[in-house]
Amino acid sequence: MSHPATVRGGIVTPDGLVVALRPLDPAAPWVAAWRDLAECSLVDNLFYHPDFALPAAAAFGADVQVALVGDRAPEEPGLRLIAAWPFRRTRLRWGLPLSLAMGWMHDFAIFGAPLLDAAEAARALDALLSGLRPLAGRRIMLAFAPTHGPFADLLDAACARQELRQARFWQHERAFLDLRTLHPDERRAYLGHLSSQRRRKLRQTAERLDAEGVVRFETIRDPAELASALDDYLALEARGWKGQRGTAMASSLPQVAMMHGAVAALGSRGAAQINRLRQDSRTLASMISFVTRDQIWTLKISFEEAAARHSPGAQLIHRLTQSVIEEGTIATGDSCAPPNFALPETFWSERLPLAHILLETPGGDPFFGLARWLEARRARGVTKLRAWLRARRHRQRT
Repeated sequence: MSHPATVRGGIVTPDGLVVALRPLDPAAPWVAAWRDLAECSLVDNLFYHPDFALPAAAAFGADVQVALVGDRAPEEPGLRLIAAWPFRRTRLRWGLPLSLAMGWMHDFAIFGAPLLDAAEAARALDALLSGLRPLAGRRIMLAFAPTHGPFADLLDAACARQELRQARFWQHERAFLDLRTLHPDERRAYLGHLSSQRRRKLRQTAERLDAEGVVRFETIRDPAELASALDDYLALEARGWKGQRGTAMASSLPQVAMMHGAVAALGSRGAAQINRLRQDSRTLASMISFVTRDQIWTLKISFEEAAARHSPGAQLIHRLTQSVIEEGTIATGDSCAPPNFALPETFWSERLPLAHILLETPGGDPFFGLARWLEARRARGVTKLRAWLRARRHRQRT
């Protein structure tokens, strides 16, 4: 078997593409090419966009590398990237000396499709997989990868073409908004799936809130106002149960710095916003959202617990959905919510199917069967632990 040609810190594939690994570095000369790729990728991924990923590096990026596929070495002028995938290598996932390249996910990143140039996505994925073999090992894990849609179809085709095995774990769905195929009249009627009882309750709680003071829905996009609106969100979250448990963002300076960095970087070009319900100078509910091309990502939501009887969180998502429909520039929305989370599922009727996908790289993996078995056992244990923790949190809150 011939060895691939090498360049500085990477390899050259048979069709002339360069695959290289680089650490997360905001000063790297290839960041601009990474940003260009994020704007033309087959599937949008907010969390692998450099304007989100680089601010997250200090808080969550220890030992993370980015696999880059381009037409030349990353440091060369004129670079054009066609693939990027941040990942971390580990040998401890299963307690055995089996290495794994795991797609980078963290507390604020829960979608793991690699960035692939839409114009040549198949070539980009093939080069990424073949390059990862000598650079990162025999097996990889795509965390929170979509199991339906363009990327899933592309991955299945690549695995069939190269005879690669894959296995899916923790398959689940979360609330998703999809307006792509709807005509204008259908868009305006999107919330018609709400039951008459739900609509009546929303109307009644809105009237009760207005009786205490007129409530207005705001979307903050002005870069000059975003920082203070984010601070307002952080203070609101810290006053609630997350603050009491010490899990609010404000409890972690690195997380605060990360979110401020991401909001500033993406907000500078209109891709970050704070949506909130206000009653005079009081914030009843607030949400941190980002926009990539025509998709909104509703990443974080918090509400004033003293007003919980009026369902301010539900009121906020309801009005945000109405706003998205009226503006007409957003086609899809990812709730970024846990599976079976009733709040967004009430209003967004579509579902985004996801899974962790274990995959062997080209050339085969003699231990793939063992890795699959170990991951299945791990997944069952984690599922039971999560169920126990959810029940415990519910008991504590009630």
